[in-house]
Amino acid sequence: MSDRPPLDLTCYVHEGWRPRIRAASHRRAWMDATPDAFAYRCLPLNIANAHGWELLSPCGFEAEWNGGPAVEDVAVRADPSAEPRFWPVALFGQGVLSFHVEGLFRTPPGVSLWVGGPPNAAKDAIAPLSGLIETDWSPYSFTMNWRFTRKNQWVRFSKGDPFCFIAPVKRQAIEDFAPQLKPLSADPQLMQTYEDAKLQRNFGLLGVKSTERFQGWYSRGLRPDGSGEAFPEHRTKSRPRPFERG
Repeated sequence: MSDRPPLDLTCYVHEGWRPRIRAASHRRAWMDATPDAFAYRCLPLNIANAHGWELLSPCGFEAEWNGGPAVEDVAVRADPSAEPRFWPVALFGQGVLSFHVEGLFRTPPGVSLWVGGPPNAAKDAIAPLSGLIETDWSPYSFTMNWRFTRKNQWVRFSKGDPFCFIAPVKRQAIEDFAPQLKPLSADPQLMQTYEDAKLQRNFGLLGVKSTERFQGWYSRGLRPDGSGEAFPEHRTKSRPRPFERG
């Protein structure tokens, strides 16, 4: 954890609301299934997977879209134990399925919430829609929306599956950057470091073991040859705090 004091991220809960929210997991079933769980050696994937909080489905259900534009063109078939108020619904048509979020979020001034699906966790025949919500002032709750990508295909969410992923972002940050293109030769030191890294990652010249060694250096925040001190702000994990009752 950082030594800096934490910023507030509050989820206000109305009477009767029971949000199921947790710090996001870095685990993914498809990554578990890779030989020797090889996918977990990619540190950027692990960081992205856990870089926020997940909201979990309060019920299990299946849903299907017949390809039409109306709300009636989406069918939901909930598990027998599911309370009707927890069922996702089709609110907007166009093959969009909406989950109600039981919580009103508040962030510090100038901070919004990025809302979308769990990173690197694709589902067949349906895709999450993303949004940015100004949670530092907005008195409104929101829905998490998924859009079908194929008709006549039943999609399954089990109870406890993550259906929403939230992460704070500074609202002004994107406008504060001044993007520009430069030739790599404009920074000779960076160019040399890049060339060294390219050699380290070249399977044909150095083989898989050398590539794995390069990945290990990146995971420790070191330069391509493994020399020097680790980059001081390097992170190997995302550690979002759990929501605590106040």
